[in-house]
Amino acid sequence: MSGSSLPSALALSLLLVSGSLLPGPGAAQNEPRIVTSEEVIIRESPAPSVTLQCNLTSNSHTLTYSYWTKNGVELTATRKNASNMEYRINKPRAEDSGEYHCVYHFLNAPKANATIEVKAAPDITGHKRSENKNEGQDAVMYCKSVGFPHPEWIWRKKENGMPVEIVNTSGRFIIINRENYTELSITNLQITEDPGEYECNATNSIGSASVVTILRVRSHLAPLWPFLGILAEIIILVVIIVVYEKRKRPDEVPDDDEPAGPMKTNSTNNHKDKTLRQRNTN
Repeated sequence: MSGSSLPSALALSLLLVSGSLLPGPGAAQNEPRIVTSEEVIIRESPAPSVTLQCNLTSNSHTLTYSYWTKNGVELTATRKNASNMEYRINKPRAEDSGEYHCVYHFLNAPKANATIEVKAAPDITGHKRSENKNEGQDAVMYCKSVGFPHPEWIWRKKENGMPVEIVNTSGRFIIINRENYTELSITNLQITEDPGEYECNATNSIGSASVVTILRVRSHLAPLWPFLGILAEIIILVVIIVVYEKRKRPDEVPDDDEPAGPMKTNSTNNHKDKTLRQRNTN
């Protein structure tokens, strides 16, 4: 009897010890439980108003305050002491999309939060309409967008009216993508290859958007054209003035009141001869 009871007692002791090390049902109940509304998808702009909701349904700690955040930044005028939270978005647009968190702070306990995603197709809000550079310079084009999730960016160049994805075979194309921003740099511009229409495309799980930037590349001599044009205008103006003055000036003709020197001398001599003939006759 004693020999058979010893293993039973040992097994019971081990069971009690192992049970004390495992979390009981009460441990799971101590974790805050937050019920949230479903994710929102904005399919038109502006869309009907939406309301985000969070409800702290289970909690064993004292709640001190709660608030809303968007993409990690606290939203103003949302802090209060309430387990049931609401945030209303009036006429939501693509810029209102993102990750919204309802955050609860407790006394002497870690904070708790839940996430509600508001999704929208990309909307490109900023880009260069055109870029004018000289041959050999560098060009930079960019696009900015709003919308969530963050899009994947693709740059294309139109060839014969069809967009073709840019491949950096020459090493002169540099593309930088950062969430809602993309940038295309082209170094050492070539006047025969690089001018044209460049398209940036943003695509996420909801939709896509594209815009075009026109790149113009001028010759090395382009800065001299204004100077040469002004110089040509000056030369033409001088020629016109010279021709006009030459046609306006008449040939030099002696004045009737003041005869030329030789004619005046001959007249004087004739008068003297006439006077001498009259004296001889008398």
